[in-house]
Amino acid sequence: MVKKKIIHTVGKKKRAIARLTLLPGEGKIIINNKDWKVYFNSPYYIQHAEDILNFGRSKLKKYDMIVNVHGGGIMGQLQAFETALGKAIIQLDPDIKPELEKFNRNAIVDDVRRVEPKKDRRRKARAKFQKSYR
Repeated sequence: MVKKKIIHTVGKKKRAIARLTLLPGEGKIIINNKDWKVYFNSPYYIQHAEDILNFGRSKLKKYDMIVNVHGGGIMGQLQAFETALGKAIIQLDPDIKPELEKFNRNAIVDDVRRVEPKKDRRRKARAKFQKSYR
């Protein structure tokens, strides 16, 4: 009997952080103690996540996915989940990495971009207040 391994990965997008754990099981996906289709309740979000799930479908059906997501908004959390999932798929099957990278590079690499902070005496980070001459 081949012992299945437990895999831990982390994905980040802006302020959102997703910690994913793959455990031997029957293919359930639990995000913050809810089914993933309940957590990401819009059909758009579900379709967005299913695109990456299809890459590792044959490998992932033998594992349960426990995901802890916090910070950011719902789209940032979804993209952080995708990154963590992509990293887990690569740990299960390293040969799929070039194909996955060609499909969606964000599924492998964390997005480190952040919002630029607002500056003093300005309306936003770069926009200045309007100036009136009359």
